[in-house]
Amino acid sequence: MSFGDPNNPYDQPYGQHPPQGGPGYPQQAPQGVPPQYGYPQQAPPPYGYPQQPLPGAPYGAYPPPGMPGGMPEFAHWGLRVGAYVLDMLIIAGPMYALGFVDLVTAPDPATAKPGVFFVVGVLYAVAMGVFQLFQEGSKGQTFGKKAVGISVLREADGRTLGFGMAFVRKLAHFLDSLACYLGWLWPLWDEKKQTLADKVCSTVVIRVPKG
Repeated sequence: MSFGDPNNPYDQPYGQHPPQGGPGYPQQAPQGVPPQYGYPQQAPPPYGYPQQPLPGAPYGAYPPPGMPGGMPEFAHWGLRVGAYVLDMLIIAGPMYALGFVDLVTAPDPATAKPGVFFVVGVLYAVAMGVFQLFQEGSKGQTFGKKAVGISVLREADGRTLGFGMAFVRKLAHFLDSLACYLGWLWPLWDEKKQTLADKVCSTVVIRVPKG
């Protein structure tokens, strides 16, 4: 009895043909066999490819580009405060330090007026403030946010804000200062940890890997 040419994979008895697909093509796992047993699994989408939220996730639960799908972890109030303090130190710290130099080098500190060092400090603070705003709009992070591991993104699709919307969000923070600064405390009890400015601008602040 002939069982076919063993060197010809297509000259085999019925039911023993190899899986279809030429060299280099992924093959399907047999029915009932888990895909991890030697069969290739579906490749994940490339970096930055838009992903859909998990079924049942609330509106806006899109991961930022390059992050795994599913519900992001919103940044808690303490992280947001820490990032804000660091940013203020980076922006205003050198300005006050240079102003102090003017003060101690003046002939009479009691009547001293802002000098050259303080003017340089003010120019630095303005330039650094604009640069931080650009970083927040283009990358979602200021230096302070990057240090603590948080990022501000659009709630609808998880993308960065852009410089214009980052500037509008910064202006909208005046709402947080109304009614005894209640808006700044809103993330303490809000489901999405949003301030009032975040809600007006449809933004969220999420946790991301540091660095």
